[in-house]
Amino acid sequence: MVVIAGAGLVLVAVMVGFTMAGGKLGALLHLSEFITIGGAALGSLIVMSPKKVIRDLIRGAVQTVKGSPYGKATCVELLGLLYALARLVRQEGLLALDSHVTDPGESALFRQYPRVANNPHARAFLCDALALIIDGTVQADQLTEWLEEEIHVIEREHHAAVGAMTKTADALPGFGIVAAVLGIVVTMQSIGGPVDEIGYKVGAALVGTFLGILMAYGFFAPLAGRMEALGEQEAIFLRAAATGVVAINEGASPKDVVTRARRSIATDCRPDQAELKQLYG
Repeated sequence: MVVIAGAGLVLVAVMVGFTMAGGKLGALLHLSEFITIGGAALGSLIVMSPKKVIRDLIRGAVQTVKGSPYGKATCVELLGLLYALARLVRQEGLLALDSHVTDPGESALFRQYPRVANNPHARAFLCDALALIIDGTVQADQLTEWLEEEIHVIEREHHAAVGAMTKTADALPGFGIVAAVLGIVVTMQSIGGPVDEIGYKVGAALVGTFLGILMAYGFFAPLAGRMEALGEQEAIFLRAAATGVVAINEGASPKDVVTRARRSIATDCRPDQAELKQLYG
């Protein structure tokens, strides 16, 4: 909702400023300009992006509207899940994790923390990490390296989608110029016509440049920045999960597991001491 409100504010500010200067909103409504710029931008995006990048881009754009799934409530649930897993290992050993990791959807323990259990990326990462330690033979530094490599892969894939959005934003002013040039070509065909008709066509051509710049710097570039921020928030969350799994593998106490994982969480999502006491029950 914040993204929608911000985009709406950009649009309203432009429209209000235009009308205050004496412009008529109808002068900005030219379907041909939208089709030219939007179609060219979509085509270039398809050309430069593999299917996976396009899918990730669509999911990322939708996520910017819905909001980050890695807010404070999810981080608190992660710490609670790590605490429960550490207690289970302390009481029954690492092999007790096997049934929960193999089928987390049927795990009563995971179902207690729905924000983590219902997040496919978080659940898959955590279960894959726990699967590495079940046999109890992996070393802490080796486990840390493996999990960091996995996070790097996730970051690389996310950056590919953000990069595609950024390149599209960079190309939009150029497509706006293309639309403007086409509009001037149409105007030249009517150069001997009435002055008001020529003025209308020139105005329509200039709208192409306006739309290209507005879409680039008012919508697409900020959207790419928002996607980048969400990706960083996901990486922080995954690193907190990785820290907790490494601590479990080292045999740390449940509270120590939570303490170490908590340090990796962003300060705005980190529970305070009162919330930790509730977490420990």
